[in-house]
Amino acid sequence: MTVMEAFGARLRRAMDERGPLCVGIDPHASLLAEWGLKDDVAGLERFSRTVVEAVADRVAVLKPQSAFFERFGSRGVAVLEKSVQEARAAGALVVMDAKRGDIGSTMAAYAESFLHKDAPLFSDALTVSPYLGYGSLKPAVDLARESGAGLFVLALTSNQEGGEVQHAVREDGRNVGATMLAHLAAENAGEEPLGSFGAVVGATLGDLSSYDLGINGPLLAPGIGAQGATPADLPRVFGAAVRNVVPNVSRGVLLHGPDVAALRTAVDGFAAEIRTALSVS
Repeated sequence: MTVMEAFGARLRRAMDERGPLCVGIDPHASLLAEWGLKDDVAGLERFSRTVVEAVADRVAVLKPQSAFFERFGSRGVAVLEKSVQEARAAGALVVMDAKRGDIGSTMAAYAESFLHKDAPLFSDALTVSPYLGYGSLKPAVDLARESGAGLFVLALTSNQEGGEVQHAVREDGRNVGATMLAHLAAENAGEEPLGSFGAVVGATLGDLSSYDLGINGPLLAPGIGAQGATPADLPRVFGAAVRNVVPNVSRGVLLHGPDVAALRTAVDGFAAEIRTALSVS
């Protein structure tokens, strides 16, 4: 298997050249309706193709949410495969938002589905859940290293329910979210210019100064736009780690479709706001 340049290095270059913005591809039924599309495979394909056409050549990262494709069965997965391939061909890095998490051979099979270089759904990175224990992710960590891909591990998510797990305090006095960040810092130790193992940290969480976000890896930050966070919040939330933040916007961009020009204008607007916020941080 040919090994690509490490995801962290490719992401750092993409962020420096295109800016750090990540746009989600979330074709849920209400958005399809907003676009005047039917909630079927044809509508799914039109939606996904339009988003890729509009923004894949101008953002660092596209993040398809696999569940919205999987709900249509094999035909929906075929649309996802094509979207991934076309997005990568246009120069965007693809983070597959599948949040997989399991143990042993099952985790290995999930990893092969998205991180093996020859897999139809091969993506530059995959979101994963560590809540069967961080060690359960080892098959995904190992395959990501082998293939030059990356992982984004759920650490401090923006959903209210996440706190009952992520804020639980361990016997050593450190909470679970901080423990996940520490594991990622160890994975990324010594990597330059950026490690390939990132954390998902919600942009809506407010003051995170009690956490060590300096994991030498990317921080995928959902919550910009419709969920209430703004680009101006990023320096306050992420502090010294803000240069490694990948802010994710989904509905804030997608609601401007299906017009390609309007989607591009929305992306350019968020990108400009992010540049301004980071320049004064």
